[in-house]
Amino acid sequence: MSNRIKLFAIIFTCLSTTNHVFSQGQIGIDELSGGLNSLRHAVPFLVIAPDSRAGAMGDVGAASTPDVNSQHWNPAKYAFADKEWGAALSYTPWLRNLINDINLTYLGGYMKIDDMQAVSATLLYFSMGDITFTNEANVPQQTHSPNEFAFDVAYSRKFADKISGAIAFRYIRSDLTGGYSQQGQGSFTAGSAVAADVSMYYQTPLVINNKNYETALGINISNIGSKLSYNEEKKDFIPINMRVGGRFTSKIDEYNSVTFLLDFNKLLVPTPPVRDPEDQTVILAGKESDVPVPTGMFQSFYDAPGGFSEELHEISYSGGIEYWYSGQFAIRAGYFDEHSTKGNRKYFTVGAGLKYNVFNLDFAYLMPRSGQANPLANTVRFSLSFEFERARKGAKKR
Repeated sequence: MSNRIKLFAIIFTCLSTTNHVFSQGQIGIDELSGGLNSLRHAVPFLVIAPDSRAGAMGDVGAASTPDVNSQHWNPAKYAFADKEWGAALSYTPWLRNLINDINLTYLGGYMKIDDMQAVSATLLYFSMGDITFTNEANVPQQTHSPNEFAFDVAYSRKFADKISGAIAFRYIRSDLTGGYSQQGQGSFTAGSAVAADVSMYYQTPLVINNKNYETALGINISNIGSKLSYNEEKKDFIPINMRVGGRFTSKIDEYNSVTFLLDFNKLLVPTPPVRDPEDQTVILAGKESDVPVPTGMFQSFYDAPGGFSEELHEISYSGGIEYWYSGQFAIRAGYFDEHSTKGNRKYFTVGAGLKYNVFNLDFAYLMPRSGQANPLANTVRFSLSFEFERARKGAKKR
């Protein structure tokens, strides 16, 4: 393999939310109480924050106020959107500290059917630049542009004045090699999978001491779907994820409002067990991870080799704050934290937003926590969106 391919392999490993640390295939017993034991799954691009607003607030979104990009975070929020329809485009140059031709593009939109219902769709496209494959003599054999994408549609509906639900369906395709195969290494093809999301959202206004507030709760279980494989030998879980979050908004006065948000995430995929170094078929701690999808989802709550404490380590959290002035200018900040044995992503985010009539422009910037060398450092995101009212018919004459 060329140096370019080797670099690509490292970058692709780093892309996973649970593989920023390079843990080995087997883990010693002495590591049960704190060793590296990251979760494994395919197509990690599905859990990258695709838009600038959420990306500026530490990757929160389960219960944030509805916007065009709600599909990724909680599509049930669309039923509460105050506009009739909208569209958005987001662009993220990815891992620019390592390489300059990887990027994530996100295109989405929604339309309110009526005051109770909405439909939406998004396309998430992840491009990994150009890769030149070589043979053992380092002679170029094939050039390919690895890419992954996910296309989904969703339907959301209010069940009552304060609560809504949604279901989304997704098609996922990952083409990393373009069908290239090398003698003795087997044949690899593009992998594909189908998945669904189930979500709920609740919001209610509050009046305390004659001041207006609003609270909201949201939950989204995303990517519930088939395993994905690049060959006939092994199938991997896709990143089935449960996101639970809350929001508290204070409307300070006519011109100023501030919102506080908090999300918790847990991947619903099996934790790798501890296997006997002499006989990999023998599990010393934990449970078998090569199981059907429904089994793996439920097992993910109790299968960690290190017990309950390790299960808690598999929950990441993010918090954010958003300030709006006159509904036109926003300043945002946030923090994301993942346990050191489960990926070790820890970073601060900042950003800003500008809203003018139907036009919205958002920007986000990521900064690793002090002392961390992180390939995500200096990540920027840009989002452009439009939201419109439906054309109204003139009032009928009496």
